[in-house]
Amino acid sequence: QVQLVESGGGLVQAGDSLRLSCAASGGTFSRYVMGWFRQAPGKEREFVAAIRWSGGITLYADSVKGRFTISRDNAKNTVHLQMPSLKPDDTAVYYCAAGGNWPTRLPSAYDYWGQGTQVTVSS
Repeated sequence: QVQLVESGGGLVQAGDSLRLSCAASGGTFSRYVMGWFRQAPGKEREFVAAIRWSGGITLYADSVKGRFTISRDNAKNTVHLQMPSLKPDDTAVYYCAAGGNWPTRLPSAYDYWGQGTQVTVSS
């Protein structure tokens, strides 16, 4: 059983940056594909980014590609999402997830989820 705890969300202005972190415990972190998803009010949960076990290969949603960066530190059991140049459309609850399939953008492919961290971007 893997436990995931997100942190780093907050209220920022458009153009600001945030760095989300996800701390994992209870499992062999390096065995899992790690992903970030987000869910805005009234919308379905959507894929943001994922990173493979070794961290060398990443996958991004078109909406954040070239802007957000996902990274992982297997020695510290953490995964991060660097989010510069934030836009109001980035406002959502951001979730960290752990799974075993690659490549995948599907929430159903991830086995473990954190509770989420709120990101609010004001215009």
